[in-house]
Amino acid sequence: MGVESRILKRRQLVYYLKLYDVETAEQVGNVVDITTRGCKIISKEPLAEGKTMSLRLDLPEGLYSLTTIVMTGKTLWSRPDINPDFYVTGFEVPRLGAEERKVVRELIEQAAFND
Repeated sequence: MGVESRILKRRQLVYYLKLYDVETAEQVGNVVDITTRGCKIISKEPLAEGKTMSLRLDLPEGLYSLTTIVMTGKTLWSRPDINPDFYVTGFEVPRLGAEERKVVRELIEQAAFND
């Protein structure tokens, strides 16, 4: 990947949150880590690079002002995970609404591993 182009440090979550394709309602995978600009997804199948998708992130009930976040963005890369049964994919989200950004920040503060 060469020079690191990430602006925000990704924060790994203490639990995986399910991600669904908005169009098909099928589970795409789980969020491994997240920022307000994107996330890393772990899945059973590789996701096509360069594909624009709308994904729904389901949040734990009662903890945030939203129960779901819809993120529209693009897959930047996809490769096998350390565990050969899975794939990891980088997903860029160029624009996230103000409320969604606020909830992602809260999620990072409450559910991310501390460095």
